[in-house]
Amino acid sequence: MDRDRVQFLQEALAANPDDTFARYALALEFSTSDQPADAWPHFEYLLNHHPDYAATYFQAGRFLAQQDRRDEARRILAKGIEVAQNQGNHHAQSELERALESLD
Repeated sequence: MDRDRVQFLQEALAANPDDTFARYALALEFSTSDQPADAWPHFEYLLNHHPDYAATYFQAGRFLAQQDRRDEARRILAKGIEVAQNQGNHHAQSELERALESLD
């Protein structure tokens, strides 16, 4: 985890709590850090407040699978497939489908 990057992203969120990219980047930073539990609130915020941000579903599903929360991961990935399909985002849909299949 790059502490300078985390600090920058936290400052960006303090200035604009709805900054989608900053929140997503912060979730990713925490998900690979020694503080992975700090990632989930950011993923959850994005899923609830920006449900059309397709990239979140892939990373949140992957994070949940790594935390051995496989049932939740399946639900998130399945929802992401639906979102990507509705957007006509075939690339994201394909990645989400592969991620979901890898959980079985």
